[in-house]
Amino acid sequence: MAREDEITKERLKKIDEFKKAGINPYPQKFDKKDCAGELQKEYEKLKTEEFGKKASVAGRIMALRSFGKLIFMKLQDRTGSIQLVFMPKKNRESEKKIESVAKFIDVGDIVGAQGKVFRTKRGELSIMVEEVNMLSKSIKSLPEKWHGLQDKEERYRKRYLDLIMSPEVKEVFLKRQKIIDAVREFLKEKCFIEVETPLLQSMYGGASARTFKTHLNELDMDLFLSISPELYLKRLIVGGFERVFTICKNFRNEGIDRRHNPEFTMLEFYYAYADYEMLMEMTEELFNTLRKKLGFGNEVEYQGIKLDLKTPFKRIKFRDLLLKETGIDIDKENNFEKLKKAVVSKKLKDVDVNNCSHYGALLDELYKRVVREKIIQPTFLTHYPVEMIALAKRNEKNPRYINSFQLLINGAEIVKAYDELNDPLDQEERLKQQAALLKKGDEEAMPLDEDFINALKIGMPPTVGYGLGIDRLTMLFTDQPSIRDVILFPFMK
Repeated sequence: MAREDEITKERLKKIDEFKKAGINPYPQKFDKKDCAGELQKEYEKLKTEEFGKKASVAGRIMALRSFGKLIFMKLQDRTGSIQLVFMPKKNRESEKKIESVAKFIDVGDIVGAQGKVFRTKRGELSIMVEEVNMLSKSIKSLPEKWHGLQDKEERYRKRYLDLIMSPEVKEVFLKRQKIIDAVREFLKEKCFIEVETPLLQSMYGGASARTFKTHLNELDMDLFLSISPELYLKRLIVGGFERVFTICKNFRNEGIDRRHNPEFTMLEFYYAYADYEMLMEMTEELFNTLRKKLGFGNEVEYQGIKLDLKTPFKRIKFRDLLLKETGIDIDKENNFEKLKKAVVSKKLKDVDVNNCSHYGALLDELYKRVVREKIIQPTFLTHYPVEMIALAKRNEKNPRYINSFQLLINGAEIVKAYDELNDPLDQEERLKQQAALLKKGDEEAMPLDEDFINALKIGMPPTVGYGLGIDRLTMLFTDQPSIRDVILFPFMK
Protein backbone atom coordinates (compact mmCIF):
# COMPACT_ATOMS: atom_id res chain seq x y z
CA MET A 1 0.00 0.00 0.00
CA ALA A 2 2.85 2.34 0.87
CA ARG A 3 4.45 1.61 -2.50
CA GLU A 4 1.19 2.46 -4.30
CA ASP A 5 0.91 5.70 -2.34
CA GLU A 6 4.43 6.66 -3.43
CA ILE A 7 3.59 5.93 -7.08
CA THR A 8 0.43 8.06 -6.86
CA LYS A 9 2.36 10.90 -5.22
CA GLU A 10 5.04 10.79 -7.92
CA ARG A 11 2.48 10.80 -10.74
CA LEU A 12 0.56 13.71 -9.26
CA LYS A 13 3.87 15.57 -9.20
CA LYS A 14 4.32 14.84 -12.91
CA ILE A 15 0.86 16.27 -13.62
CA ASP A 16 1.95 19.49 -11.91
CA GLU A 17 5.09 19.54 -14.05
CA PHE A 18 2.99 19.18 -17.20
CA LYS A 19 0.78 22.07 -16.19
CA LYS A 20 3.77 24.28 -15.35
CA ALA A 21 5.14 23.57 -18.82
CA GLY A 22 1.82 24.63 -20.36
CA ILE A 23 0.84 21.07 -21.34
CA ASN A 24 -2.66 19.77 -20.63
CA PRO A 25 -2.32 16.13 -19.44
CA TYR A 26 -5.99 15.54 -20.34
CA PRO A 27 -6.49 17.22 -23.75
CA GLN A 28 -9.79 17.27 -25.57
CA LYS A 29 -8.97 15.04 -28.55
CA PHE A 30 -6.31 13.41 -30.73
CA ASP A 31 -6.36 12.66 -34.44
CA LYS A 32 -5.93 8.88 -34.34
CA LYS A 33 -5.71 7.64 -37.92
CA ASP A 34 -4.21 4.17 -37.50
CA CYS A 35 -4.67 1.08 -35.32
CA ALA A 36 -1.87 -1.17 -34.10
CA GLY A 37 -3.39 -4.43 -35.31
CA GLU A 38 -4.10 -3.05 -38.77
CA LEU A 39 -0.54 -1.75 -39.09
CA GLN A 40 0.77 -5.19 -38.11
CA LYS A 41 -1.21 -6.74 -40.97
CA GLU A 42 -0.34 -3.99 -43.45
CA TYR A 43 3.41 -4.18 -42.81
CA GLU A 44 3.73 -7.91 -42.23
CA LYS A 45 6.61 -8.17 -44.75
CA LEU A 46 8.35 -4.87 -44.03
CA LYS A 47 12.13 -5.29 -43.80
CA THR A 48 14.40 -3.67 -41.21
CA GLU A 49 16.07 -1.26 -43.66
CA GLU A 50 12.74 0.02 -44.96
CA PHE A 51 10.37 2.71 -43.69
CA GLY A 52 6.64 2.65 -44.23
CA LYS A 53 4.15 5.48 -44.14
CA LYS A 54 3.77 8.04 -41.39
CA ALA A 55 1.25 6.69 -38.88
CA SER A 56 -0.79 8.28 -36.12
CA VAL A 57 -1.63 5.93 -33.26
CA ALA A 58 -3.05 6.23 -29.77
CA GLY A 59 -3.43 3.84 -26.87
CA ARG A 60 -2.24 2.78 -23.44
CA ILE A 61 1.44 2.29 -22.60
CA MET A 62 1.85 -1.27 -21.33
CA ALA A 63 5.63 -1.50 -21.05
CA LEU A 64 8.53 0.90 -21.01
CA ARG A 65 12.31 0.40 -21.33
CA SER A 66 14.78 3.24 -21.18
CA PHE A 67 18.45 3.24 -22.26
CA GLY A 68 19.48 6.83 -21.64
CA LYS A 69 17.68 8.94 -24.24
CA LEU A 70 16.74 5.82 -26.22
CA ILE A 71 13.28 4.74 -25.05
CA PHE A 72 11.07 1.83 -26.13
CA MET A 73 7.39 1.73 -25.26
CA LYS A 74 4.69 -0.83 -25.98
CA LEU A 75 1.43 0.86 -27.01
CA GLN A 76 -1.80 -1.16 -26.83
CA ASP A 77 -5.09 -0.19 -28.46
CA ARG A 78 -8.33 -2.02 -29.19
CA THR A 79 -6.78 -3.98 -32.08
CA GLY A 80 -3.41 -5.03 -30.67
CA SER A 81 -0.03 -3.52 -29.83
CA ILE A 82 2.91 -1.79 -31.52
CA GLN A 83 6.27 -0.51 -30.28
CA LEU A 84 7.09 3.17 -30.03
CA VAL A 85 10.76 4.13 -30.37
CA PHE A 86 12.11 7.44 -29.10
CA MET A 87 15.52 8.03 -30.67
CA PRO A 88 16.64 11.69 -30.33
CA LYS A 89 19.32 11.53 -33.04
CA LYS A 90 16.66 10.71 -35.59
CA ASN A 91 14.37 13.53 -34.43
CA ARG A 92 16.59 16.58 -33.82
CA GLU A 93 14.00 19.18 -34.84
CA SER A 94 11.42 17.99 -32.39
CA GLU A 95 13.84 16.44 -29.90
CA LYS A 96 13.15 18.85 -27.05
CA LYS A 97 9.38 18.64 -27.40
CA ILE A 98 9.43 14.84 -27.51
CA GLU A 99 11.80 14.63 -24.58
CA SER A 100 9.68 17.00 -22.50
CA VAL A 101 6.71 14.64 -22.80
CA ALA A 102 8.49 11.26 -22.97
CA LYS A 103 10.32 11.67 -19.67
CA PHE A 104 6.98 12.03 -17.85
CA ILE A 105 5.31 8.99 -19.47
CA ASP A 106 4.62 6.00 -17.20
CA VAL A 107 3.18 2.54 -17.79
CA GLY A 108 -0.59 2.97 -17.82
CA ASP A 109 -0.63 6.40 -19.47
CA ILE A 110 -2.65 6.93 -22.63
CA VAL A 111 -0.64 8.68 -25.31
CA GLY A 112 -0.88 9.63 -28.96
CA ALA A 113 2.16 9.33 -31.23
CA GLN A 114 3.07 10.08 -34.83
CA GLY A 115 6.01 8.84 -36.87
CA LYS A 116 7.15 6.48 -39.59
CA VAL A 117 6.56 2.76 -39.40
CA PHE A 118 9.66 0.54 -39.46
CA ARG A 119 10.90 -2.81 -38.24
CA THR A 120 13.72 -3.12 -35.68
CA LYS A 121 16.70 -5.44 -36.14
CA ARG A 122 14.94 -7.87 -33.83
CA GLY A 123 12.00 -7.86 -36.23
CA GLU A 124 9.50 -5.92 -34.11
CA LEU A 125 7.18 -3.56 -35.98
CA SER A 126 7.62 -0.10 -34.51
CA ILE A 127 7.00 3.60 -34.97
CA MET A 128 9.93 6.04 -34.97
CA VAL A 129 8.29 8.77 -32.92
CA GLU A 130 8.37 12.27 -34.40
CA GLU A 131 5.65 13.70 -32.18
CA VAL A 132 4.07 12.49 -28.93
CA ASN A 133 1.14 13.81 -26.88
CA MET A 134 -0.03 12.93 -23.40
CA LEU A 135 -3.76 12.13 -23.68
CA SER A 136 -4.54 10.88 -20.19
CA LYS A 137 -2.07 10.73 -17.34
CA SER A 138 -2.59 7.63 -15.21
CA ILE A 139 -2.44 8.34 -11.49
CA LYS A 140 -2.67 4.74 -10.26
CA SER A 141 -0.34 1.99 -11.46
CA LEU A 142 -1.47 -1.09 -13.38
CA PRO A 143 -1.16 -4.52 -11.74
CA GLU A 144 2.05 -6.39 -12.44
CA LYS A 145 1.60 -8.58 -15.51
CA TRP A 146 2.38 -11.89 -13.82
CA HIS A 147 1.54 -11.19 -10.19
CA GLY A 148 -1.37 -8.78 -10.21
CA LEU A 149 -5.11 -9.36 -10.65
CA GLN A 150 -4.90 -13.13 -10.26
CA ASP A 151 -7.97 -13.28 -8.02
CA LYS A 152 -11.08 -13.97 -10.11
CA GLU A 153 -13.37 -12.05 -7.80
CA GLU A 154 -11.12 -9.01 -8.13
CA ARG A 155 -11.11 -9.38 -11.91
CA TYR A 156 -14.91 -9.31 -12.02
CA ARG A 157 -15.07 -6.31 -9.71
CA LYS A 158 -12.46 -4.37 -11.67
CA ARG A 159 -13.29 -5.44 -15.19
CA TYR A 160 -11.54 -2.37 -16.59
CA LEU A 161 -8.22 -3.69 -15.26
CA ASP A 162 -9.06 -7.23 -16.40
CA LEU A 163 -9.59 -5.98 -19.96
CA ILE A 164 -6.38 -3.95 -19.94
CA MET A 165 -4.17 -6.71 -18.58
CA SER A 166 -5.73 -9.73 -20.33
CA PRO A 167 -6.39 -9.28 -24.08
CA GLU A 168 -7.93 -12.78 -24.18
CA VAL A 169 -10.75 -11.50 -21.95
CA LYS A 170 -11.56 -8.83 -24.48
CA GLU A 171 -11.71 -11.54 -27.17
CA VAL A 172 -14.49 -13.29 -25.24
CA PHE A 173 -16.65 -10.19 -25.38
CA LEU A 174 -15.84 -9.51 -29.01
CA LYS A 175 -16.99 -13.04 -29.78
CA ARG A 176 -20.11 -12.46 -27.67
CA GLN A 177 -20.98 -9.53 -29.91
CA LYS A 178 -20.40 -11.68 -33.01
CA ILE A 179 -22.85 -14.22 -31.60
CA ILE A 180 -25.50 -11.56 -30.98
CA ASP A 181 -24.96 -10.06 -34.44
CA ALA A 182 -25.26 -13.50 -36.05
CA VAL A 183 -28.47 -14.32 -34.16
CA ARG A 184 -29.97 -10.95 -35.08
CA GLU A 185 -29.02 -11.33 -38.74
CA PHE A 186 -30.40 -14.90 -38.81
CA LEU A 187 -33.82 -13.76 -37.59
CA LYS A 188 -34.00 -10.67 -39.79
CA GLU A 189 -33.30 -12.82 -42.83
CA LYS A 190 -36.43 -14.76 -41.84
CA CYS A 191 -38.47 -11.54 -41.76
CA PHE A 192 -38.59 -11.12 -37.98
CA ILE A 193 -39.07 -7.60 -36.63
CA GLU A 194 -36.96 -6.48 -33.69
CA VAL A 195 -38.96 -4.74 -30.96
CA GLU A 196 -38.50 -3.42 -27.42
CA THR A 197 -40.59 -4.35 -24.40
CA PRO A 198 -40.82 -2.68 -20.97
CA LEU A 199 -38.27 -3.55 -18.31
CA LEU A 200 -40.40 -1.79 -15.69
CA GLN A 201 -43.75 -3.58 -15.51
CA SER A 202 -46.83 -3.04 -13.38
CA MET A 203 -47.74 -6.73 -13.85
CA TYR A 204 -44.98 -9.30 -14.29
CA GLY A 205 -45.27 -12.70 -15.96
CA GLY A 206 -43.92 -15.01 -18.63
CA ALA A 207 -41.76 -17.19 -16.37
CA SER A 208 -41.65 -18.96 -13.03
CA ALA A 209 -39.34 -16.70 -11.05
CA ARG A 210 -39.09 -14.42 -8.03
CA THR A 211 -39.17 -10.75 -8.92
CA PHE A 212 -37.37 -7.52 -8.07
CA LYS A 213 -39.82 -4.90 -6.83
CA THR A 214 -39.47 -1.13 -7.01
CA HIS A 215 -41.67 1.94 -6.67
CA LEU A 216 -42.57 4.78 -9.03
CA ASN A 217 -42.84 7.88 -6.87
CA GLU A 218 -44.58 10.09 -9.42
CA LEU A 219 -47.59 7.77 -9.72
CA ASP A 220 -47.21 6.18 -6.26
CA MET A 221 -47.31 2.68 -7.71
CA ASP A 222 -45.27 -0.48 -7.29
CA LEU A 223 -43.44 -1.83 -10.33
CA PHE A 224 -41.45 -4.97 -11.10
CA LEU A 225 -38.32 -5.53 -13.14
CA SER A 226 -39.10 -7.76 -16.10
CA ILE A 227 -38.62 -11.50 -15.57
CA SER A 228 -39.58 -12.09 -19.22
CA PRO A 229 -40.82 -10.13 -22.26
CA GLU A 230 -43.24 -12.94 -23.17
CA LEU A 231 -46.64 -11.43 -22.43
CA TYR A 232 -45.77 -8.18 -24.23
CA LEU A 233 -44.49 -9.99 -27.31
CA LYS A 234 -47.69 -12.04 -27.45
CA ARG A 235 -49.70 -8.82 -27.34
CA LEU A 236 -47.79 -7.78 -30.48
CA ILE A 237 -48.70 -11.07 -32.16
CA VAL A 238 -52.35 -10.29 -31.35
CA GLY A 239 -51.80 -6.83 -32.85
CA GLY A 240 -50.66 -8.27 -36.17
CA PHE A 241 -46.87 -8.52 -35.89
CA GLU A 242 -46.54 -12.14 -36.97
CA ARG A 243 -42.80 -12.51 -36.30
CA VAL A 244 -41.21 -10.49 -33.50
CA PHE A 245 -38.06 -10.78 -31.43
CA THR A 246 -36.20 -8.93 -28.73
CA ILE A 247 -32.73 -9.29 -27.23
CA CYS A 248 -33.18 -7.93 -23.75
CA LYS A 249 -32.25 -8.02 -20.09
CA ASN A 250 -34.31 -10.11 -17.67
CA PHE A 251 -34.13 -9.84 -13.88
CA ARG A 252 -34.81 -12.77 -11.56
CA ASN A 253 -34.40 -12.56 -7.81
CA GLU A 254 -33.04 -16.05 -7.28
CA GLY A 255 -29.90 -18.19 -6.98
CA ILE A 256 -26.44 -17.16 -8.16
CA ASP A 257 -24.12 -19.83 -9.51
CA ARG A 258 -21.95 -20.60 -12.55
CA ARG A 259 -25.01 -20.54 -14.83
CA HIS A 260 -27.18 -17.94 -13.11
CA ASN A 261 -26.85 -14.18 -12.64
CA PRO A 262 -29.75 -12.04 -11.34
CA GLU A 263 -29.49 -9.90 -14.50
CA PHE A 264 -29.01 -11.80 -17.75
CA THR A 265 -29.56 -11.47 -21.49
CA MET A 266 -32.12 -13.41 -23.49
CA LEU A 267 -33.22 -13.67 -27.06
CA GLU A 268 -36.97 -14.21 -27.18
CA PHE A 269 -39.07 -14.47 -30.33
CA TYR A 270 -42.64 -15.36 -31.31
CA TYR A 271 -43.57 -16.88 -34.64
CA ALA A 272 -47.20 -17.00 -35.74
CA TYR A 273 -48.52 -19.96 -37.76
CA ALA A 274 -45.54 -22.11 -36.78
CA ASP A 275 -45.10 -24.89 -34.20
CA TYR A 276 -42.44 -26.27 -31.86
CA GLU A 277 -41.30 -28.94 -34.33
CA MET A 278 -40.47 -26.25 -36.89
CA LEU A 279 -38.42 -24.48 -34.24
CA MET A 280 -36.34 -27.55 -33.47
CA GLU A 281 -35.27 -27.57 -37.11
CA MET A 282 -34.76 -23.80 -36.98
CA THR A 283 -32.56 -24.22 -33.88
CA GLU A 284 -30.37 -26.72 -35.71
CA GLU A 285 -30.11 -24.27 -38.61
CA LEU A 286 -29.13 -21.48 -36.20
CA PHE A 287 -26.39 -23.60 -34.61
CA ASN A 288 -25.00 -24.52 -38.02
CA THR A 289 -24.93 -20.81 -38.89
CA LEU A 290 -23.18 -19.90 -35.63
CA ARG A 291 -20.58 -22.65 -36.01
CA LYS A 292 -19.63 -21.44 -39.48
CA LYS A 293 -19.53 -17.75 -38.57
CA LEU A 294 -17.43 -18.42 -35.48
CA GLY A 295 -15.07 -20.77 -37.29
CA PHE A 296 -16.01 -24.07 -35.60
CA GLY A 297 -16.39 -27.50 -37.12
CA ASN A 298 -18.97 -30.08 -36.01
CA GLU A 299 -17.13 -30.55 -32.73
CA VAL A 300 -16.68 -27.97 -29.97
CA GLU A 301 -14.58 -28.52 -26.87
CA TYR A 302 -16.08 -27.10 -23.71
CA GLN A 303 -14.14 -27.34 -20.44
CA GLY A 304 -12.37 -30.48 -21.64
CA ILE A 305 -15.55 -32.14 -22.93
CA LYS A 306 -15.95 -32.73 -26.66
CA LEU A 307 -19.44 -31.76 -27.78
CA ASP A 308 -20.77 -32.98 -31.10
CA LEU A 309 -22.85 -30.17 -32.64
CA LYS A 310 -23.54 -32.05 -35.84
CA THR A 311 -27.24 -31.90 -36.65
CA PRO A 312 -29.83 -33.29 -36.27
CA PHE A 313 -29.70 -33.28 -32.48
CA LYS A 314 -30.99 -36.17 -30.39
CA ARG A 315 -34.61 -35.98 -29.17
CA ILE A 316 -36.17 -37.54 -26.06
CA LYS A 317 -39.50 -37.03 -24.27
CA PHE A 318 -39.55 -35.68 -20.70
CA ARG A 319 -41.43 -38.71 -19.37
CA ASP A 320 -39.05 -41.17 -21.03
CA LEU A 321 -35.96 -39.38 -19.69
CA LEU A 322 -37.27 -39.35 -16.11
CA LEU A 323 -38.19 -43.03 -16.36
CA LYS A 324 -34.71 -43.87 -17.69
CA GLU A 325 -32.78 -41.90 -15.07
CA THR A 326 -34.97 -42.37 -11.96
CA GLY A 327 -37.24 -45.34 -12.61
CA ILE A 328 -40.27 -43.13 -11.93
CA ASP A 329 -43.07 -43.21 -14.51
CA ILE A 330 -44.96 -39.91 -14.34
CA ASP A 331 -47.79 -41.41 -16.40
CA LYS A 332 -48.51 -43.49 -13.29
CA GLU A 333 -47.29 -41.06 -10.64
CA ASN A 334 -49.62 -38.44 -12.07
CA ASN A 335 -50.37 -36.27 -9.05
CA PHE A 336 -48.45 -34.58 -6.27
CA GLU A 337 -48.94 -37.19 -3.53
CA LYS A 338 -48.11 -40.15 -5.81
CA LEU A 339 -44.99 -38.49 -7.14
CA LYS A 340 -43.88 -37.47 -3.65
CA LYS A 341 -44.18 -41.07 -2.41
CA ALA A 342 -42.26 -42.34 -5.46
CA VAL A 343 -39.41 -39.88 -4.90
CA VAL A 344 -39.20 -40.82 -1.20
CA SER A 345 -39.26 -44.55 -1.98
CA LYS A 346 -36.42 -44.14 -4.51
CA LYS A 347 -34.37 -42.35 -1.80
CA LEU A 348 -33.44 -39.50 -4.13
CA LYS A 349 -31.63 -37.47 -1.50
CA ASP A 350 -30.91 -34.45 -3.71
CA VAL A 351 -34.63 -33.83 -4.26
CA ASP A 352 -36.18 -31.57 -1.61
CA VAL A 353 -39.81 -32.74 -1.56
CA ASN A 354 -40.62 -30.54 1.42
CA ASN A 355 -39.79 -27.41 -0.54
CA CYS A 356 -42.34 -28.26 -3.27
CA SER A 357 -45.98 -27.34 -2.81
CA HIS A 358 -47.50 -28.72 -6.00
CA TYR A 359 -47.02 -31.31 -8.74
CA GLY A 360 -45.32 -29.02 -11.28
CA ALA A 361 -42.79 -27.77 -8.72
CA LEU A 362 -41.88 -31.33 -7.69
CA LEU A 363 -41.46 -32.38 -11.32
CA ASP A 364 -39.15 -29.44 -11.88
CA GLU A 365 -37.16 -30.23 -8.72
CA LEU A 366 -36.80 -33.88 -9.76
CA TYR A 367 -35.69 -32.94 -13.25
CA LYS A 368 -33.18 -30.28 -12.20
CA ARG A 369 -31.64 -32.18 -9.27
CA VAL A 370 -31.38 -35.67 -10.75
CA VAL A 371 -31.74 -35.64 -14.51
CA ARG A 372 -30.60 -32.45 -16.23
CA GLU A 373 -26.88 -32.63 -15.44
CA LYS A 374 -26.66 -36.07 -17.07
CA ILE A 375 -27.48 -34.68 -20.53
CA ILE A 376 -24.10 -33.82 -22.07
CA GLN A 377 -24.44 -33.98 -25.86
CA PRO A 378 -26.95 -31.60 -27.53
CA THR A 379 -30.41 -33.00 -26.88
CA PHE A 380 -33.96 -31.78 -27.42
CA LEU A 381 -36.04 -32.65 -24.36
CA THR A 382 -39.68 -32.56 -25.48
CA HIS A 383 -43.24 -32.78 -24.16
CA TYR A 384 -43.13 -31.40 -20.65
CA PRO A 385 -46.10 -32.09 -18.34
CA VAL A 386 -48.72 -29.34 -18.55
CA GLU A 387 -48.24 -28.45 -14.88
CA MET A 388 -44.69 -27.21 -15.54
CA ILE A 389 -45.41 -24.35 -17.98
CA ALA A 390 -48.63 -22.40 -17.47
CA LEU A 391 -48.44 -20.53 -20.80
CA ALA A 392 -47.96 -23.49 -23.16
CA LYS A 393 -50.47 -25.27 -25.39
CA ARG A 394 -51.52 -28.83 -24.60
CA ASN A 395 -50.67 -31.66 -26.96
CA GLU A 396 -53.84 -32.57 -28.88
CA LYS A 397 -53.20 -36.33 -28.67
CA ASN A 398 -52.22 -36.32 -24.99
CA PRO A 399 -53.45 -33.22 -23.12
CA ARG A 400 -51.41 -34.11 -20.02
CA TYR A 401 -48.36 -32.88 -21.92
CA ILE A 402 -47.49 -29.72 -23.81
CA ASN A 403 -45.91 -29.13 -27.22
CA SER A 404 -42.54 -28.00 -25.96
CA PHE A 405 -38.80 -28.56 -26.05
CA GLN A 406 -35.62 -27.51 -24.37
CA LEU A 407 -32.18 -27.75 -25.92
CA LEU A 408 -29.79 -29.11 -23.31
CA ILE A 409 -26.00 -29.08 -23.74
CA ASN A 410 -23.63 -30.24 -21.01
CA GLY A 411 -26.38 -30.09 -18.42
CA ALA A 412 -27.33 -26.49 -19.27
CA GLU A 413 -30.63 -25.25 -20.69
CA ILE A 414 -29.72 -23.24 -23.78
CA VAL A 415 -33.15 -22.93 -25.44
CA LYS A 416 -36.75 -23.26 -24.27
CA ALA A 417 -39.63 -23.19 -26.75
CA TYR A 418 -43.27 -24.22 -26.88
CA ASP A 419 -46.52 -23.78 -28.72
CA GLU A 420 -48.21 -20.84 -27.06
CA LEU A 421 -51.57 -21.28 -25.39
CA ASN A 422 -54.01 -19.15 -27.38
CA ASP A 423 -57.22 -20.53 -25.87
CA PRO A 424 -58.17 -17.59 -23.61
CA LEU A 425 -60.44 -19.65 -21.34
CA ASP A 426 -57.83 -22.33 -20.71
CA GLN A 427 -55.17 -19.63 -20.18
CA GLU A 428 -57.39 -17.71 -17.78
CA GLU A 429 -58.00 -20.84 -15.71
CA ARG A 430 -54.30 -21.71 -15.57
CA LEU A 431 -53.30 -18.19 -14.55
CA LYS A 432 -56.00 -18.24 -11.85
CA GLN A 433 -54.34 -21.41 -10.53
CA GLN A 434 -50.99 -19.62 -10.62
CA ALA A 435 -52.46 -16.64 -8.76
CA ALA A 436 -53.81 -18.99 -6.09
CA LEU A 437 -50.35 -20.54 -5.65
CA LEU A 438 -48.86 -17.04 -5.42
CA LYS A 439 -51.37 -16.14 -2.70
CA LYS A 440 -50.38 -19.28 -0.78
CA GLY A 441 -46.74 -18.19 -0.79
CA ASP A 442 -45.27 -19.64 -3.97
CA GLU A 443 -42.98 -16.73 -4.91
CA GLU A 444 -42.29 -18.15 -8.38
CA ALA A 445 -45.95 -18.31 -9.42
CA MET A 446 -47.44 -15.72 -11.76
CA PRO A 447 -50.23 -13.22 -11.02
CA LEU A 448 -53.36 -13.06 -13.16
CA ASP A 449 -52.74 -10.52 -15.91
CA GLU A 450 -56.28 -9.60 -16.94
CA ASP A 451 -55.17 -7.33 -19.80
CA PHE A 452 -53.18 -10.20 -21.30
CA ILE A 453 -56.24 -12.45 -21.05
CA ASN A 454 -58.27 -9.72 -22.74
CA ALA A 455 -55.72 -9.64 -25.58
CA LEU A 456 -56.12 -13.40 -26.05
CA LYS A 457 -59.90 -12.95 -26.13
CA ILE A 458 -59.42 -10.57 -29.07
CA GLY A 459 -57.70 -13.53 -30.74
CA MET A 460 -54.10 -14.72 -31.14
CA PRO A 461 -53.18 -16.97 -34.08
CA PRO A 462 -51.40 -20.32 -33.54
CA THR A 463 -47.97 -19.19 -32.35
CA VAL A 464 -44.76 -20.69 -31.07
CA GLY A 465 -42.46 -18.91 -28.62
CA TYR A 466 -38.72 -19.27 -28.21
CA GLY A 467 -36.19 -18.24 -25.57
CA LEU A 468 -32.41 -18.55 -25.94
CA GLY A 469 -29.89 -17.68 -23.23
CA ILE A 470 -27.29 -15.41 -24.82
CA ASP A 471 -24.94 -15.72 -21.84
CA ARG A 472 -24.98 -19.51 -21.80
CA LEU A 473 -24.59 -19.67 -25.55
CA THR A 474 -21.54 -17.42 -25.24
CA MET A 475 -20.12 -19.62 -22.49
CA LEU A 476 -20.37 -22.58 -24.86
CA PHE A 477 -18.68 -20.95 -27.85
CA THR A 478 -15.94 -19.22 -25.81
CA ASP A 479 -15.21 -22.17 -23.48
CA GLN A 480 -15.86 -20.16 -20.31
CA PRO A 481 -16.66 -22.00 -17.04
CA SER A 482 -18.89 -19.35 -15.47
CA ILE A 483 -21.59 -16.94 -16.60
CA ARG A 484 -19.55 -14.23 -14.85
CA ASP A 485 -16.85 -14.72 -17.50
CA VAL A 486 -19.23 -13.67 -20.31
CA ILE A 487 -20.98 -10.75 -18.57
CA LEU A 488 -18.89 -7.60 -18.51
CA PHE A 489 -20.20 -6.50 -15.14
CA PRO A 490 -21.62 -9.54 -13.30
CA PHE A 491 -23.38 -9.19 -9.97
CA MET A 492 -20.94 -9.10 -7.04
CA LYS A 493 -21.72 -9.05 -3.34
